[in-house]
Amino acid sequence: MGLIKRMLGLEAPVAKGAPQARAEGPLGLDIGRMPSLSPSLASLLDGHSYVVVPGDEKICARGSIELGQGSRLLRYYLDDEDYYLQVVMGGAGNEAIDEVQLFGYFSALNVTSKAELQRLTANIGLPTLEHEGESFERQWGSEMGLAELVPLHESVTSPEASYTVKHHAMLYAREIGLVNRKEYLLFSVEEDEQGNVSLTTAVGVTLQLPDLQVL
Repeated sequence: MGLIKRMLGLEAPVAKGAPQARAEGPLGLDIGRMPSLSPSLASLLDGHSYVVVPGDEKICARGSIELGQGSRLLRYYLDDEDYYLQVVMGGAGNEAIDEVQLFGYFSALNVTSKAELQRLTANIGLPTLEHEGESFERQWGSEMGLAELVPLHESVTSPEASYTVKHHAMLYAREIGLVNRKEYLLFSVEEDEQGNVSLTTAVGVTLQLPDLQVL
């Protein structure tokens, strides 16, 4: 796997107890399954989004983030590539899908001090941010100025282990000129169970159900 997956703990060396039982998720997504994205998606996004569509890769781990009031984020990390599929769920059942997104990591920085963290995150939380020449609008927080990063707790399961990742995150989005599609910019200060801290930047895009087939 890539550097970012190691930073997220997806190559945990020691399993904590027996692996969790399989629990097939929405759209049939699960560890070991292979999401296959439509060949036409790359050409559709070309010139509209910075997301590079990956080839077919199996799911190596899944994550779950509870948002409250029955809502949650389900993440399916792809093997050998620094991508994950995210399903925004509005309820408990597998049919309660609000949105499906594809995220690819843009960068990951190890953080070794509070001063460095403050410097790196100084502008994250402003109402608008520029990234790769594009303007993104903040999606979380109603403050006129800098909004606080949102604490999230992710439970991750892989065939080798189950573990947690603490996030302090902020989401941005922009319109890209395609119907019912947006591009997302997600910043997350992430801390694993060993206390290692990193700042990741991921760029995502809305998927439509016809874009995705699960093999």
